[in-house]
Amino acid sequence: MHAINPNFSQTDVAIVLDANDVVNPAAAEDPNSPIFGMPILDVHHAKTVVVVKRGLSPGFAGIPNELFIRDNSLMVAGDAKKVLQDTISALKDL
Repeated sequence: MHAINPNFSQTDVAIVLDANDVVNPAAAEDPNSPIFGMPILDVHHAKTVVVVKRGLSPGFAGIPNELFIRDNSLMVAGDAKKVLQDTISALKDL
């Protein structure tokens, strides 16, 4: 995390696959959050974040993930492997 986190602010697109608490900005920004201070991947600093998840259930901490409702985030519902395979196929067809 320490090696990659400084790069996210210069990243055009970060793709998050079925992660929850480890990418929740509340850990870094909300002192009232039960996960505040937990090390996370700072994907929320990327220009665009694409989150691929099967559902919106909370992670292990049982709290909503603020990343999912950020203006720079897009949510894609589905199985990560299938979504990535379909995305790669679509890009190859361009």
